[in-house]
Amino acid sequence: MNNRIQELRLQKNWSQADLAALLKVSRQTINALERGRYDPSLPLAFSIARLFELTIEEVFQP
Repeated sequence: MNNRIQELRLQKNWSQADLAALLKVSRQTINALERGRYDPSLPLAFSIARLFELTIEEVFQP
């Protein structure tokens, strides 16, 4: 699954650690998400979209 997490994170000038802290996940999880090596759970996908004030479809593309 493709996503825009890195792009969105950089627009806010957040590090991976910053984003991880906001989402209450590890920095390694953020890294894996950005590299497409990990698909988030539905609750995590909702949290990510909510944090960036976007829909899930605007963040994640199949």
